[in-house]
Amino acid sequence: MRFDDLPRTAAWRHRGARDGFEVVFPRVTDSGVLLDGHTTAVENAHCWSVGYSIELDAYWRTRAARVTVRDEKGWRTVRLAADGEGRWTVDGQPAPALEGCVDIDLEASACTNTFPIHRLPLAVGVDTAAPAAYVHVAVPTVTRLEQRYRRLPDAGPGHRFDYESPEFDFRATLEYDAAGLIVDYPGIAVRER
Repeated sequence: MRFDDLPRTAAWRHRGARDGFEVVFPRVTDSGVLLDGHTTAVENAHCWSVGYSIELDAYWRTRAARVTVRDEKGWRTVRLAADGEGRWTVDGQPAPALEGCVDIDLEASACTNTFPIHRLPLAVGVDTAAPAAYVHVAVPTVTRLEQRYRRLPDAGPGHRFDYESPEFDFRATLEYDAAGLIVDYPGIAVRER
């Protein structure tokens, strides 16, 4: 599966689980990809804002992330680092519960569901587990999130995957553009730009 170059900016309107907006500025670097983004939203009558910076290596494996949450409780930041082989630290401390995770998934981001499809060259009909280090907004805490992706036949220039997250009892068909950025995440977000 080949992808077009990443755009300089991308944006999603979050709707369903929350009302809000996410903007990301991807940049290809000498060592991989850097994504700087921000999401602001209202969820269950609470306002919050999340800023993030995520470093990926050339194989789309998460290597480092800084996630800053701002809400009525104040500012909180969590820092993650990974070796690309499934070993993590959270705020400088080993995180054995994340052993085997290669991706980060932010509760506040539709964009982070891009990482596994870039990293895993799945043929149509093939599925795979893609557990992720999941950053929750409310606290922010980091837990292991079990996920599965199964590639479906492409639709036009984009790509489609069945996505499943048993912990949230969630399953949907995710649609991506030719650059591998999510276009439609049912019940979560839709791409605006």
